[in-house]
Amino acid sequence: MDRRQFLKLSAAALAAPVMLDLAACGSGSASSGSTKKMQFIVGFDQEFPPYGYVGKDGKYTGFDLDLAKAVCKMEGWTYKPKPISWDAKDSLLNSGQITCIWNGFTIEGREKDYAFTKPYMENRQVIVVPKSSSITSLADLAGKNVITQTDSAALSLLSTGGSQEKLGKTFKKLQTIDNYNTAFMMLQNGTVDAIAIDYPVAVYNIGKDTDKYTILSEALNSEHFGVGFAKTTEGKKLAETVQADLKKLDKKGTVKKLCEKYADQGVSYDLWVL
Repeated sequence: MDRRQFLKLSAAALAAPVMLDLAACGSGSASSGSTKKMQFIVGFDQEFPPYGYVGKDGKYTGFDLDLAKAVCKMEGWTYKPKPISWDAKDSLLNSGQITCIWNGFTIEGREKDYAFTKPYMENRQVIVVPKSSSITSLADLAGKNVITQTDSAALSLLSTGGSQEKLGKTFKKLQTIDNYNTAFMMLQNGTVDAIAIDYPVAVYNIGKDTDKYTILSEALNSEHFGVGFAKTTEGKKLAETVQADLKKLDKKGTVKKLCEKYADQGVSYDLWVL
């Protein structure tokens, strides 16, 4: 064996353990990647009860969050609720910072923007006024100050192109605000005359104060809730999976139990449509 052969063999011998180590590292990464649970990040408005809000114990709770948690349990996903600013929901969804929007999310008018599950719950937009108000019908809202949440279904209804556009044009002013808690404070102090809001959210916020507020019997519309995902191939697949799981949860009786849990907040199993 000459010197060059000896050096080649020595180099090969030294490289062998390194190659084995690299192979072992690659195998370990693949293994850990395949067993890692998918993180299912639910984007929601934490001031939108009974669908998503902060409970008395300081933890996130709500009808939709409980549904999401049940789906994650079925799929073996890691459930993570993430409170978001409602007007930032699209950028968060499209950038992958949240997996879906699941929070009393109205389908109508948004079909082109999201990969939705089929509707799972019927809803309606209503008007809340002070009990002492002279407003008893939608027609009485003419010349009044009405407030609703930014980028809400109610706002879409009452704005240009909405099914209640004509009604909206009769208002003195249609204001928007980030959350309904503030809207109710404004209604109480007389800053606004009425609130356009989701029915269950209205029931929750009124609570025991039925002597202070009332919901007009004439609703603005009837609509449906769905779970919204990014309009991508992966988003569509997730929507189909979640939709199938919701049907299974309904058959198991889980949905009915959750509706009963939040019944005093305006959630009814009679409104389940999936």
